Amino acid sequence: MGAPSVTTANFQAEVLNSDKPVLVDFWAEWCGPCRMVAPILDEIAAEHGDKLKIVKLNTDEESALAIQYGVQSIPTLHVFKGGQVVKTVIGAKPPKSRSLLVRQLKMRPRHPRIALLMCRPSSMSWLLRIMP
Repeated sequence: MGAPSVTTANFQAEVLNSDKPVLVDFWAEWCGPCRMVAPILDEIAAEHGDKLKIVKLNTDEESALAIQYGVQSIPTLHVFKGGQVVKTVIGAKPPKSRSLLVRQLKMRPRHPRIALLMCRPSSMSWLLRIMP
């Protein structure tokens, strides 16, 4: 399915004015780790789509927004609540970071026994770990 893209034209409506938290994936086409994040974010969207909206922002095409939100390295994930950044995750993180992100958003997994679904050490597998 894939997360919808946001641009300068629709950022205000889709992210800042959203009635639920929005995870913005700052990425670029040439970024390998960024491309690895996409299927993982799809998993999170499928599991928590009722509580969290996930969108993508191409930093090559929307550099002004990337600069405005302090993105210096990609992948960068910003979680917005009430129009403000409340959580930021930059680059590849250890497996516990995904659980932390889910906990900070106060989301409970629907399938608590699901563990790591992707096991490549250099991958963004930290996003797939579900809270015990």
